[in-house]
Amino acid sequence: MLGKRKRVVLTIKDKLDIIKKLEEGISFKKLSVVYGIGESTVRDIKKNKERIINYANSSDPTSGVSKRKSMKSSTYEELDRVMIEWFNQQKTDGIPVSGTICAKQAKFFFDALGMEGDFNASSGWLTRFKQRHGIPKASGKGTKLKGDETAASEFCGNFQEFVERENLQPEQIYGADQTGLFWKCLPSRTLTLETEQSTSGCRSSRERIIIMCCANATGLHKLNLCVVGKAKKPRAFKGTDLSNLPVTYYSQKGAWIEQSVFRQWFEKYFVPQVQKHLKSKGLLEKAVLLLDFPPAHPHEEMLSSDDGRIIVKYLPPNVTSLIQPMSQGVLATVKRYYRAGLLQKYMDEGIDPKIFWKNLTVLDAIYEVSRAWNMVKSSTITKAWKKLFPGNEENSGMNIDEGAILAANLATVLQNTEECEHVDIENIDQWFDSRSSDSSCQVLTDSESAEDQTKAAEQKPSSKSRKTELNPEKHISHKAALEWTENLLDYLEQQDDMLLSDKLVLRRLRTIIRKKQKIHNSKNH
Repeated sequence: MLGKRKRVVLTIKDKLDIIKKLEEGISFKKLSVVYGIGESTVRDIKKNKERIINYANSSDPTSGVSKRKSMKSSTYEELDRVMIEWFNQQKTDGIPVSGTICAKQAKFFFDALGMEGDFNASSGWLTRFKQRHGIPKASGKGTKLKGDETAASEFCGNFQEFVERENLQPEQIYGADQTGLFWKCLPSRTLTLETEQSTSGCRSSRERIIIMCCANATGLHKLNLCVVGKAKKPRAFKGTDLSNLPVTYYSQKGAWIEQSVFRQWFEKYFVPQVQKHLKSKGLLEKAVLLLDFPPAHPHEEMLSSDDGRIIVKYLPPNVTSLIQPMSQGVLATVKRYYRAGLLQKYMDEGIDPKIFWKNLTVLDAIYEVSRAWNMVKSSTITKAWKKLFPGNEENSGMNIDEGAILAANLATVLQNTEECEHVDIENIDQWFDSRSSDSSCQVLTDSESAEDQTKAAEQKPSSKSRKTELNPEKHISHKAALEWTENLLDYLEQQDDMLLSDKLVLRRLRTIIRKKQKIHNSKNH
């Protein structure tokens, strides 16, 4: 009788080696003998191939994570995903992160995401977080984490060789990246009164959506935004056919686009749209999509068109801030246009900030951010590719700081707007570039006082009075006009043959009616 086999615990590196050898055609039996494990263990490794590869890819390759022997997940998996995304972004941006800062950010995300449980960002949690992701100790206090310039330079050279070898035109080269958008974020000195700051708070879990921008290197083919929210069909979508939205909408619980959602977007939207565009240009239906280092994306081999002509390429770790096209000002420009449009909408309606906030829905935000993406110039996108695709930006025009112009114009208008007199260019500029946790960005809650609810009830017309208002033979009130407009908007959202321009015109009319209603109400008080 054979003796009991000694228990062998494989490292992540061992598992990756086994996966590679399986792909080379080496048998289960041979591998089990080489590594001193059972054949069933080898089969389990093959079964968990995607999970193992993604786990290894999500960690810094220089950190020694391959020496780990387990892939134990965090108790708070969503928080863990958000934290490593945040940490990697800080690292690529060259921002030093201490243990204290990391713990505070974890607590902020825990509260902002509305998570339940007794979470404590203790030194023990921090140690386990670093071990899970192979984060080494900082080399010294104040050490600045920089993007990997060597890796970026090497990738640029390899990418240019790839483009020449495959004979790809700029029209066939695409880039995509995602960012979180706190769609109810307005300047703290604009809409938040001093007396309200202690009670309004920052509740971002319901006010945050993910947007993903995708365009080719010419900037002439911008795919509709991919928007991801937590709700499958938010209340604001009532009566709306999702296929009629100006964006591609998905839902998930996670804070960043999950692999299943990304793969669905790639196969059902990206590939068909790219094929259609290239066919219209008389080009071979062959393209490459450039993506960030893949902790949140499926493996390269899992993303390609059926004929294998449309593929993806991943950037190496820690180069996002240096060469990722969408991170070279494109995503920032979208946010600036969105926030400028939101502020302009507030000024156009001229209503009380609380009422404006209550009326603002995620559907409004989707239309506004879609408009913002449409406003991004092709020259802005072309310039973003200059490091990867030198010479492509030669005829893209002058480098004008559109954000500075937007900030100056808005500050001038706001200084003559009630309750916004203290806003200056610096405040607007900081707000344009702010993140959700900045002091320049205030996210208000949806809570209403009993007094507000009472007023709303008093303003709501009875069915009898509504019938009177809707009688075309009599004077039509602002309330009735607003109700008609809302109903017509709901109707348009249900139709699959209505133009986006028609919906935008009606939304503009709704803004005008609201403003007139405010003026009318102020005269009667």
